[in-house]
Amino acid sequence: VQLQASGGGLVQPGGSLRLSCEMSGRSFLQYFMGWFRQAPGKEREVVAIINWNSEITRYADSVQGRFTISRGKNTQYLQMNSLKPEDTAVYFCAAGLRATMNGMDYWGKGTLVTVSS
Repeated sequence: VQLQASGGGLVQPGGSLRLSCEMSGRSFLQYFMGWFRQAPGKEREVVAIINWNSEITRYADSVQGRFTISRGKNTQYLQMNSLKPEDTAVYFCAAGLRATMNGMDYWGKGTLVTVSS
């Protein structure tokens, strides 16, 4: 099983980025998918989680209204708008049978997002 996140980079405050995660090696049809992030010196935290049919999404309070998670059969995306310096972190995609960080069974290696002028 492989999860490959991409789309990170350097962006100015107020800008946008779209992260993608390509997943392979098994079917993820019934899995929750999610994005998580870890800033320097901080613990990893939940950013957004989506259920198998996209009817249920959950966001961290800090990104609500600015970020949007979506998914396909074996892909997931995170559209990030109105980015702030505090969004700077390594972003990880994951998939699992439970909608929690500890419930994620498969993880990608992460992609760095830097928000700075």
